[in-house]
Amino acid sequence: MSAADVKIRDIGGGLTLYATDEYDRLVEFFVKNQLEFDGDEEVDTDIVRCYKVTDTGDRLIGGAVLALREGKFIIDGIAVDSAYRKEKIGEKMLEQVLSEVRSRGGQSLYLVARAPGFFRKNGFSAIDPDSAPNFFECKYCPQYMVSCHPEVMKYEFSR
Repeated sequence: MSAADVKIRDIGGGLTLYATDEYDRLVEFFVKNQLEFDGDEEVDTDIVRCYKVTDTGDRLIGGAVLALREGKFIIDGIAVDSAYRKEKIGEKMLEQVLSEVRSRGGQSLYLVARAPGFFRKNGFSAIDPDSAPNFFECKYCPQYMVSCHPEVMKYEFSR
C-alpha cells in the first residue's frame, strides 16, 4: 500500500476502494489483464486520479485511471482480476470515476471499450471513432479492426 493511498470505502468481501498514486502498478495490472496498455501514450495525457481495489493483503483486484486528453475526460484504463469479474467491482470503480468527473464539472467521459456490453449497461453509448477526440492510440495499432474490435464510447452527463 502506498502512503498516499486514500481509502474511499469498503466494498464488501474484504475489499476496499482507494484513490492511489500507484500508476505504474496499475499499468502492470492492466497489461496482466490483457489491456493493450503501455503507459507511454502518443497523445499528451494528464492523470486526474487513479483508483484501486485491494484485498486485506493489498493484492490488486481492480484498477481504474481517470485522465484528461485534449481537455476531455477519459478512462485511460479499467480492469478487474478475472476471478472477481462477477462481483460488481467494475461497476463500483466506474461509479467512483463518474462521481469524480461530475464533481469536476465534466460534461462527458470517453473510453475505448473491450467490453462494450458492460459500459452500455452503465450508460455509455458507442460513437463513431472518427468523431471522437484523438484520445486513444488504437487506430494506429496494426491489430485495430483486424483482430481487435474495440468500441469508442461516450457517457453524457445530464445537465
